[in-house]
Amino acid sequence: MDFGFSVLATITKLGYHPDSVTLNTLVKGLCLQGNIAGAVRLVEDMEKNGYKPNAITCATILNALCKIGQTSVAIRLLRKLEEGNFELQTGAYNTIIDSLCKDRLVTEALNFLTEMMSKGIQPDLATYNSLIQGQCNFGRWREVATLLNEMTQRKIMPNVYTFNILVNTYCKEGMLIEAKKVSDMMVQRGIEPDVVSYNILIDGYCLQNKLKDAIEALNMMVERGCSPNVVSYNTLINGFCKEKRIDEAMNLFHEMSNKGVTLDVATYNTLIGGLCRVGRRKAALELFHKMQACGQPPDPQTYAVLLDGLCKNGQVVEAIEVFLQMEDKTLCNNIVIYNILIDGLCNVGNLKDARELFYSLPAKGLQPNVRTYTIMLKGLCKEGLIDEASELLEKMDGNGCTPNDRTYNTIIQGLLQQNETSKAMKYLKIMVNMGFSANATVATMLVDLLSSNQVDKNIQELLHKFV
Repeated sequence: MDFGFSVLATITKLGYHPDSVTLNTLVKGLCLQGNIAGAVRLVEDMEKNGYKPNAITCATILNALCKIGQTSVAIRLLRKLEEGNFELQTGAYNTIIDSLCKDRLVTEALNFLTEMMSKGIQPDLATYNSLIQGQCNFGRWREVATLLNEMTQRKIMPNVYTFNILVNTYCKEGMLIEAKKVSDMMVQRGIEPDVVSYNILIDGYCLQNKLKDAIEALNMMVERGCSPNVVSYNTLINGFCKEKRIDEAMNLFHEMSNKGVTLDVATYNTLIGGLCRVGRRKAALELFHKMQACGQPPDPQTYAVLLDGLCKNGQVVEAIEVFLQMEDKTLCNNIVIYNILIDGLCNVGNLKDARELFYSLPAKGLQPNVRTYTIMLKGLCKEGLIDEASELLEKMDGNGCTPNDRTYNTIIQGLLQQNETSKAMKYLKIMVNMGFSANATVATMLVDLLSSNQVDKNIQELLHKFV
């Protein structure tokens, strides 16, 4: 921007006169920097020097304000421009309407549509697409139908983006038959679905575990000359992995490579997780090494998925080896990674190393979160170290980490398993007072305890009250 203003000074010094393009470019530059106040001051200076801001100037500033979440400020500016009898165009109102919809103020957005039409400013396709998206987000189908009818009356034809909004909303609501009808209607109207259209349908089918229909959507996509992209394949691979149909997921993986579709980190992460889920840890490790050999660097999510898979398969030693590789790559500044390892160590009974790793976190610049504490409490209770678990729970609040329902359920379950009924009741009262509920396991244990008649009267009264 400094060089931009230097050029402006040079233009003026040489006797030339900047035009609206020059000044709008500078306004846009200031807005891109986030310097909205500077952009407004520049517009004011323009006016003082006889340059009248045009529709592009206004749209640029309004758009910048809306992008940083200052919709109300943008509306005030719009009102100021209206008072100054400035000739506003549809784009200025579209910016406000779109921002209101994104702010979930969909009724206000509809009111804005009515207002702009009352001033003789006609809505266009962008106006309706924003409003339809906003209404769809709240499942306001009556308003959506009204807007679509208005579009038809005004001879504004829906485009592929309009249909994608509708198909996506139906898919998210699990209304796949309706989504398919809208998709077919799009084709009947001569609007060719794009890669986004097909990806939405594929995702909708995968969410409902209708993988056969998802594959048919992919095949239809190819037949109609639309090339699947990495998102298309990743969505399908994820669907098959969730159903533990890992061989079919691997076939899609190989198909991607054969068709020249670039594999991304999400592709590898999904497949590594899928392989771990079916217990194929060696294949998961091989794929992990293959991704590195192919020039795709793992991200923290890759390591989290792999470490979690190894630990859940009881391969904690291998997980530690991968973790040490992480440390070499300075990717270990993530509490999620440590949570996975501490949990894995506790599950195989290696409380000593789990405890050391837990207490080493502050030295590494990491603060244990509620999940970390809960994992350690579970490990301590499992080994019968009830006093240490109770002390750790008491320390949580002092360390700025408030226990949640899972934390209390974990320690109550551990205490009941160790027949520490009185201590369990103490934490049960605290948990209930905090508005938390017992999970199914704890509730069952409490009912069993009540029916056993092996507790004193006070505890029985508390249990009766709780149940």
